[in-house]
Amino acid sequence: MKLLIVDDDELILQSLKMSLGRNEDFEVETAGDGAAAVEACARNVPDVVLMDIQMPGTDGIAATRLIKSRFPSVKIMMLTTFDDKENIRQALAAGADGYLLKTDKIRQIGEKLRLLAMGAGILDADVLQKLTPRENPALESLTPREKDIARLVAQGFANKKIAETLFLSEGTVRNNIVVIMEKLGVENRTQLGLAYFERESRVQNNTSP
Repeated sequence: MKLLIVDDDELILQSLKMSLGRNEDFEVETAGDGAAAVEACARNVPDVVLMDIQMPGTDGIAATRLIKSRFPSVKIMMLTTFDDKENIRQALAAGADGYLLKTDKIRQIGEKLRLLAMGAGILDADVLQKLTPRENPALESLTPREKDIARLVAQGFANKKIAETLFLSEGTVRNNIVVIMEKLGVENRTQLGLAYFERESRVQNNTSP
């Protein structure tokens, strides 16, 4: 897996490169800011970008937007100490596929990068708790099958695993996810999962004694 790590802190950048580079399946490249990350993607399109948010010049959110517009197949995992709601929402709106905090252990980061490369959306549990549930009536328009698929996407299942769990073909799962995203007005699996988790949080709050 080709991995591009982006961070303006040279110590953090080299530490991540050394630690994640120990994985035999990782081919690691680095960039010191958002503009350099876009250039690196143009030279050698990575499978996954591990992107810091706050950087001078072109920050991580702007870089994510540029990379996604030019290289839509690239998966982008935001990695930051900034766990406020606005940064989370802006990163997801820019097209980020996952969001982790720098407090995560390196081994966990590596595992989540592999899952992201396989098509799973990744949101840190602490990050999810930062998000205030919002109304999304479109969720109620989903069919029972679509709700089951949305639930498994939210849990991080890749299409193959969803197909095996629900006894469907991968093509059927893929087509259903396209329909679900159109109904919800979301652009990627992470936003779909976020919408589902917000619905579940609202339902639980409404049924609490």
